[in-house]
Amino acid sequence: MADVPSPLAAFILGEIRRARGGAGMTQETFGRGAGFSASHVSAVEGGTRALTIDFIKGADRALRTGGLFERLVASLGAPSWFLPWLDAERTATQLRYFEPNLIPGLLQTDAYARAVLRLDPRLSDDEIERRVMARVERQVILTREPPPQLVVVVDEQAIRRAGEGSEKVMAEQLTHLLACAERPHISVHVVPADVGLHAGLSGPLSLARLAGGSWVGHLENQLGGDVVDRPEKLDTLFDRWESVRTEALPRRQSLNLIKEVVSPWI
Repeated sequence: MADVPSPLAAFILGEIRRARGGAGMTQETFGRGAGFSASHVSAVEGGTRALTIDFIKGADRALRTGGLFERLVASLGAPSWFLPWLDAERTATQLRYFEPNLIPGLLQTDAYARAVLRLDPRLSDDEIERRVMARVERQVILTREPPPQLVVVVDEQAIRRAGEGSEKVMAEQLTHLLACAERPHISVHVVPADVGLHAGLSGPLSLARLAGGSWVGHLENQLGGDVVDRPEKLDTLFDRWESVRTEALPRRQSLNLIKEVVSPWI
């Protein structure tokens, strides 16, 4: 499993060591609960062996944290510009996503997320794995009680985009998308290709309704992203959302189109 990059590793390791000490655990006792030998624990804590995601998951098991350290890695590893949206997404009662080119992150499989992240040549394998883990961690909100009401609209091109050799990844992704769309709180819609030009082609957009009733928007671009909360800008995003939502197929027709697309790849 991928190593956790520094300086994040040093921080997480320090917290694990403090938690182990606070629980009165020796390295041997901790190791038994985490699934590692005492010598392995000693090497990680001493800095002669890399801190890995497997070790972090083991620490959560041994210390019975409920996945705290794994969530810390996912959250602290997110780009700073994305953190305000993550906060909104975690607490939202309703979520709206439009994506013209990709399946939204909340509904991505590990393999699909990994394939998308590999398109950035600057990312190391370790960084890609860390970001995949962070993306999967975000999806926990879909299984909480009560879950947010999620409506996703994608352009047809997003469900058909599979290069040579990636058919298996896309088949798994679309099968997962169909399974998600069968949940009562998740609705997936497709803007068919024959619509032609439409307002959403200028880029993806996201909207989150917070517990107090206010809304927050998010726009992502090649260099980062922006959180939108000013009323006039939110009005524009809602206009764009309604425009693409109107062009999309109804729920059942959308799912039938996804099934049609995925069938040759299964």
